[in-house]
Order: sequence, then structure tokens, then C-alpha cells
Amino acid sequence: MVALRKHRASDRTAFGARCLMVNEARNEADGMNWSEQVVLVTGGTGSFGKKFVEIMLKDYRPRRLVIFSRDELKQHDMRASGLDHPSLRYFIGDVRDAGRLERAFAGVTIVVHAAALKQVPTCEYNPFEAVQTNIMGGRNVIDAAINQGVHRVLALSTDKAVNPINLYGATKLCAEKMFVQANAYAGSKEVCLGCARYGNVVGSRGSVIPVFLEQRKTGKITITDPRMTRFWITLDRGVKFVIRCIEEMHGGEIFVPKIPSMRMVDLAETIAPGCEIEVIGIRPGEKLHEVLISEDEARNAVEVEGMYVIRPSHPWWSGENWVNGRALPEGFRYASDTNSIWLTTEQLQQLIAPAKPPVPA
Repeated sequence: MVALRKHRASDRTAFGARCLMVNEARNEADGMNWSEQVVLVTGGTGSFGKKFVEIMLKDYRPRRLVIFSRDELKQHDMRASGLDHPSLRYFIGDVRDAGRLERAFAGVTIVVHAAALKQVPTCEYNPFEAVQTNIMGGRNVIDAAINQGVHRVLALSTDKAVNPINLYGATKLCAEKMFVQANAYAGSKEVCLGCARYGNVVGSRGSVIPVFLEQRKTGKITITDPRMTRFWITLDRGVKFVIRCIEEMHGGEIFVPKIPSMRMVDLAETIAPGCEIEVIGIRPGEKLHEVLISEDEARNAVEVEGMYVIRPSHPWWSGENWVNGRALPEGFRYASDTNSIWLTTEQLQQLIAPAKPPVPA
């Protein structure tokens, strides 16, 4: 028992020294120099991945940018669409394959982990597959990042990870816990790991917006419950939020952006005015409202400009991190139905405009 206590104490000391070293390096650099970074994004051919690559190439120009995904056709289509910059590398691989991740992470300094099974019905029907990708795949990313000396790793999460009632949310909750605690596993290595948690992404594959646009052709829109509310964020803002989190992370945080809510019935009426709306009932594993920060999490969270930061409650976390953040009030809960920011009809129309198909000439 004495030896175990000594081991834990040494781990905390090593982690504290590593955080100090990382933070001093960040302060000396006065911001991250992206042109020196080798960046890899898992699930890089998805909606987030493509937008992330576009913004990285346009505004940040990393030394090398690696798209890691398992679908060769999507990689081909992505390259053919114009994303064929000399700094780009396309790696075929699956996050379930630990060996392939080890090879892909060699020389990488920043990893954005976006690969996941994300559809609630799919995960409910294929639970073992969801666990293999979202949980075991997350572990493989963590192990490869630590082994290969990656400096910063940010995993994308979801509001469904808070008080989950479906398997997708449960797997993402497990993944969050792993990425937070992995900072202690890293020992003396200079690696920081954290999570970015946000709501539904406007225009992403699997979003309800393309479904409503298709249903509009029939004159009837189906919604599960007229009271339902959701958080929404644009792809562009989601990518820029992730980039900010990478630049400011200490390791162990869960970052939550301040984003607006909308009622699903308002979205349906904006997309298809005049169409019949049929209420079909809430599906298995679906919530009436989503939560981004629970009351229990709020006790360890602080508010900063444009976002909330949920800090780890583990002994290795330094109390000097985010000291300028404002503590949240007692009983605070960040939920889509009690949110202070709501999308107006005009804002809804602006959001869905990019998703609408072009009018035939």
C-alpha cells in the first residue's frame, strides 16, 4: 500500500511538471504556430473533417495535414473535389486497428478525433459495433497518441453524452471519461488530451435538415414531438471552436460552446412553410430536450468568453488552470429548453440556406 501511494504521488508530480512545461512553452510561443504542426483528423472524410481540412488549408496552413478514414471512395471524392493540396496525406485506416493508428500517428503533433458511429438508431441496433468504434477506438487513439508523442489530442463529443439514455450517448460518455483520465496515464510525456462537446451540426450528414428538405417534396413533414428542442451549431463555427480548444487546452478539460437552441417544430415550419406536420412520437433512445452541462458538472465548470470549461475533479488537475474563469451559479444547468439564446426565424433561414438544393435553371 505504501508503494502504491508513492507511485500515485510520483504520477501527480510528473503530470504537474509536464503541464507546467507545456504551459510555459505555450506562453513563450504566445499562441500556436500552426505552420509548424503536423495535424491528423480521424474520420476526416465526414462533414466535420472536410470543413476542418478546408479551414486548415485556407487559414492555418499546417506543415502536414493527414486525413485518416476507412472509406477509400470518400477519400477519392474528397481529393477530386479539390482538396488535393501538397500538404495533405490520405491514410486508409480504422480506429479499431491499433497498429494502423500507431503508424499513422508517427510524427504527428496534433490529433482531432472525429471518427465515431453517430446515429442513435444505428447504435441502438448494433451495440457491439458502437462500443468497438466509439469506446475501444477511442482507447486506441489515446494509446497511439501517448506512444507516438503527440502533443495535443482533442476528441469530439456530443450533448447526448450528458445523462445518456441511448447507447450512442453512453459510448461518448465513456470516451469522454477516457480522454480526460488519459492525461494521468501519459506520465511525463508532453501530451494534453481533452474533449469538445457540442450539439447538432447544421447541414451535417445525418442532420434532420436534409430529411425535412426531402420530405417537403411530399407536402408532409414528420416530427417526433412538437415540444422538442435541440442545440445547434454550424460546421464552420464547430471547426473554429475545436481549433480554439486545441490552442487553449491544458489537458483534461471538456469544452462546451455557447450556442443557440431551436424548437424542432419551428425548424420544420421554416424549411417547409405550408406543409402538413405529422407528429409520429419520440423514437427509442431519443430525448425531449438535450443537456450540454448537467448540474453536477457545473460545480467544476467555469464560464469564459464564448464557452464553458468543465475542469477535471481528479487530484492531478492544477487549480491554477482557468483561474480567470467565472464560477457558475448554484444549480446551473445548460439545457436546450432553458437556454438563454434562441434562433429567430431569420437566423433559421440563414442556417438552412446552404443546405437547400440549387433551383434548376
